[in-house]
Order: sequence, then C-alpha cells, then structure tokens
Amino acid sequence: MSNDAIKILSNDACLEKLRGEQLGRLVVRRKDDMDIFPVNFVLDTSAEAPCLYFRSAEGSKLFSVNLNHDVLFEIDHLDGQEHAWSVVVKGTAEVVDTFAETRHADSLDLKPWVPTLKYNYVRINIDSLSGREFDLGEEPERY
Repeated sequence: MSNDAIKILSNDACLEKLRGEQLGRLVVRRKDDMDIFPVNFVLDTSAEAPCLYFRSAEGSKLFSVNLNHDVLFEIDHLDGQEHAWSVVVKGTAEVVDTFAETRHADSLDLKPWVPTLKYNYVRINIDSLSGREFDLGEEPERY
C-alpha cells in the first residue's frame, strides 16, 4: 500500500478545515460509558489560543461535559468521489459561566440549527489537533 494516498495535516491546516465547517461530533465519557453527539459549532480564533464553541440545552450532553471535561471532537468532509479529509480535536470542554464570556459567545456566528432553546454555551479548549487528507480510489491488488 502506498502512503501517497494519505497526507498528514499541519495544525494550521487542521484549523483551516475547522474554520470552514459547521457540523461536528462531540465524544464524551461518563465513567465506563461513552457517547457521541452531532453538534453545530464555530471556531473562535479571536483569543490567544483557538477554541470551539457549541450551544446545548440541558440534558445528557451537558451533564457529561460537566462530569468529565476531557472530550474528543471530530469533523470530516467528502469532496466528491476522489478526496476526503478528517480532523480530530482532543480538548477540554467547559460550560461558559461568566457574563463576559457569554457575551463574547453571543457575538459569534453560532445559532441552533433546530428550533429549540439552547441557553448554554460550551467552549472546547484545544489541547491537540490531528488531521488527514485522503485520495480515494480502488483498493490495490492484495496478492
């Protein structure tokens, strides 16, 4: 198998991919159980370190973030039939609880996609990024 079909993305390239997308998946852990939630999000690069924000109503997602702040966040994209990419964020999630940060989060372009009230902002502080681009195609001859 040739490694030419897979390209490792730099941190800057990963951030650029995050900047261009709105839908991701949040992975949380509750003791011995894990869960995954689709969320719409925004990348905020206005602070010293880039971070992600999403909104949430009360429920198991918010409960899990409060229980264990370590999260994974993943986005991926398929460009036609020839190219795809994926970015994974390892981070620390915190429910926004100060007036100043809530006001800042309100200024971001982040609106719920479904017609529900979501009063809580969650910030994911990025600890590490990893990403890959893939050239899609037929599987090479095995034997």
